[in-house]
Amino acid sequence: MDKPLVLRIDRVHELLDEGLRQNGFRVEADLYSPAFELGIRYPETRCLVVRSRIPVDDALMKALPQLDCIVRVGSGTEGIDLEAARQNGIAVYNTPEGNRNAVGEHALGLLLNLMRKVCTARDQIRQGEWNRRENTGLELDGKTIGIIGYGNTGRSFARKLAGFDVEVLAYDILPDKGDAYARQTEMDEIFARADAVSLHVPLTSDTRGMVDAHWLNRFAKPVWLINTSRGEVVRTADLLDALEKGKLRGAALDVVEYEQKSFGNENTLNRWPDDFQRLVARPDVIITPHIAGLTEESYRKLARTALEKILKHFGLEKTK
Repeated sequence: MDKPLVLRIDRVHELLDEGLRQNGFRVEADLYSPAFELGIRYPETRCLVVRSRIPVDDALMKALPQLDCIVRVGSGTEGIDLEAARQNGIAVYNTPEGNRNAVGEHALGLLLNLMRKVCTARDQIRQGEWNRRENTGLELDGKTIGIIGYGNTGRSFARKLAGFDVEVLAYDILPDKGDAYARQTEMDEIFARADAVSLHVPLTSDTRGMVDAHWLNRFAKPVWLINTSRGEVVRTADLLDALEKGKLRGAALDVVEYEQKSFGNENTLNRWPDDFQRLVARPDVIITPHIAGLTEESYRKLARTALEKILKHFGLEKTK
């Protein structure tokens, strides 16, 4: 077999490049060239490995005439024009198996911190205050947890909840997704019974802005909201309004509507809208900088998963 060229345009653990070369691939890494230059520099590319640096649109696909597949190292594929890929006969893979455990753990950590007011108590102590009664929390025991989107990360979160005496309800657009860790149901039951809700959905035309005032007002009682999926799933202004009106007990967000699409470091938080600044100031809100799926272990697992999918696409078994 001729050595196919794999072009990697984002940072991925070195295990990926090493594994590809050991299995007979050529690998080029270009972390800086803009999209319009990639076709000029690497016209023989058979596989494109991406994260979120640049959008992969029809123009880029056509600029790489030998492209067979696109591998997104991570879970979301909103940065890839899936319809263009279909029309161009290009397979698209993502690797949610690599960071699902990390996301599940982070979601659980956010929920526990929120319910037990850990961050609020920590901040008060740093300010010289020791407030016990004010920081009385609530236990998970006996609560009903709703999981919206029961794929890799939703199921991982449900598994983490298995050690607690909770009822877990899952909603997914696909049937027969329930398992030993969660009972699949319709949104009406989650709206009626949930004490906490965790979002694990991809960003699509259906989920963009899904969590709005109408959605939040459908809950029968105030809930805790966890979002480790995508920031644009939640309308920040409506979330803030629900918190101010007591429709929510609190919110823990690993992603926010205003973060840059490349998911990199942000140095301009003071320029983000007033709604974000008001969220940050609230003691019933926890915000982390899109790190739910980011661990030392997941960095390696994502690379291994990407390697396995590339080898399988080209009809190879992992040999080394």
